[in-house]
Amino acid sequence: MISWPYAHLLINHFPVVLSVSALAIAILALILGHRALWQTAMGALTVAGLFIFPVHFSGDRADQALKDPWFIKPGTIEAHDAAATWALWAILLVGVFAAYCLWRSLKRPTELLPGWMKAGIVVGGLLATSTVARTAYLGGKIIHEAPVLELKQPPPGLPPGIAAEPNGPEAH
Repeated sequence: MISWPYAHLLINHFPVVLSVSALAIAILALILGHRALWQTAMGALTVAGLFIFPVHFSGDRADQALKDPWFIKPGTIEAHDAAATWALWAILLVGVFAAYCLWRSLKRPTELLPGWMKAGIVVGGLLATSTVARTAYLGGKIIHEAPVLELKQPPPGLPPGIAAEPNGPEAH
């Protein structure tokens, strides 16, 4: 069975990649002016909005499953979770707006895309990318700044390759 921390790590990249891709495509759409590029950016932000809740949900469950382990610097999970809450609401909002814009653009294929729609997609892409980038950065700190990584040798009684407290449930 897949654990919550593992499930979170499997899906947490989708909103990041989709938001960054949507912003890049929206900038390209600004330069080239192609409707299909705008619609692609709208679609990517819509899908990011669909993924953000499962990512946040699995992150909350991962936090509960980990129970502040000894090898993670105190406060890093909480900082990541606070940023994730901002990203959740920002990307949900942007995703709903993008879904509406995509629906409207498909419903009216001969109509020029309004400026407010283009501006909203660019600003939404910036908002989604900035919130998810900060969240991802803080999430990386959970492991990359773990005090255990500074040790030259494993703690006494902990064989290399094992990430569990000595004499804990996973120790062999």
